[in-house]
Amino acid sequence: MPRRAKKLTQKKLTHLSARGEARMVDVSAKSVTEREAIAEGRVIMQPRTLAIVRKGDAKKGDVLGTARLAGILAAKRTHELIPLCHPLPITQVEVELTPDATLPGVVIKARVKVAGKTGVEMEALTAVSVACLTVYDMVKAVERGMRIEGIRLIEKRGGHSGHYRAKE
Repeated sequence: MPRRAKKLTQKKLTHLSARGEARMVDVSAKSVTEREAIAEGRVIMQPRTLAIVRKGDAKKGDVLGTARLAGILAAKRTHELIPLCHPLPITQVEVELTPDATLPGVVIKARVKVAGKTGVEMEALTAVSVACLTVYDMVKAVERGMRIEGIRLIEKRGGHSGHYRAKE
């Protein structure tokens, strides 16, 4: 077995009990540290749909502003949506939506911070996912063929596993 494959198979799935049952990880013995995660995603659309988003006059209102707020709210409520996530005292959520004519579409990035015993990767990913869904919802009357894609973790800092940065 190649060395990299062997290393991956030796990692323990922490959300599984010894009997293979889903469980919430016990983080009580972990130290409180500063943790941060950045995630991104894209909503791909036709240029005419992007023009409506940019102009800010979609029938449902301000697409970018509404999606930003939806992403922030989603980060704060991640533990209610993902069964094994811990409720966290999030200290900061930033959601940035950038129209991009070269896609064409909207690039969404979320940055979430916490001083806690577990990371905020799921909160950042949830913020991006819900912001993408909100963009779709707000302009679906104009274009139902939009695509949500590329949702991924870009970077995470803090905690036992240290720093991670995705390759471009």
